[in-house]
Amino acid sequence: MELEQRITDLFDSNIEVALKCREELPNYIAHAGELLVHCLLSDKKILSCGNGGSAFSAQHFVSRMLNRFERERPALPAIALSSDSTTITAIANDYSFNEIFSKPIRALGQEGDILLAISTSGTSANTVQAVQAAHDRNMRVVALTARDGGDVTRLLHQDDIEVRVPTQSAARAQELHLLIIHTLCDLIDRQIFGADI
Repeated sequence: MELEQRITDLFDSNIEVALKCREELPNYIAHAGELLVHCLLSDKKILSCGNGGSAFSAQHFVSRMLNRFERERPALPAIALSSDSTTITAIANDYSFNEIFSKPIRALGQEGDILLAISTSGTSANTVQAVQAAHDRNMRVVALTARDGGDVTRLLHQDDIEVRVPTQSAARAQELHLLIIHTLCDLIDRQIFGADI
């Protein structure tokens, strides 16, 4: 019975954070969705990054853009900066792990592109440098964060958007980041391609 109670507690914890997000975040998520749609309709692209579970989320978002979300539609331009192990290890070896996202952003990012930066702590040096590099390239940033948002939050400009999950738990933050990503995918599909076919 102890294991079952632990499982129930974990589900309850997820539900509690999800309900807080439902109350606090719809306006921020809608604004982020509009920004991403404007980027894509302007023939620009989305670059995404994150570490660990956030790297998974960044890559998952890109897979939904390049392939599809829940219905058939043309591919949309997005790049996951965490998915190229050769480039990541070369930059980390020759320069610094802190630059694994910023160097590709400086090479590939263009004015009008968007950086989707995902970080539960907001303190990872490579994500912080990614935000700085995006700003240097006149890109806007959509940041998915948690806790107090960390250094990422402090670097955001007024026209950037932060969607901060109200939790101290990295696990709960990552779970809700995935729901937010799916919500953004739905908003992008609906705004670009219309209501459900």
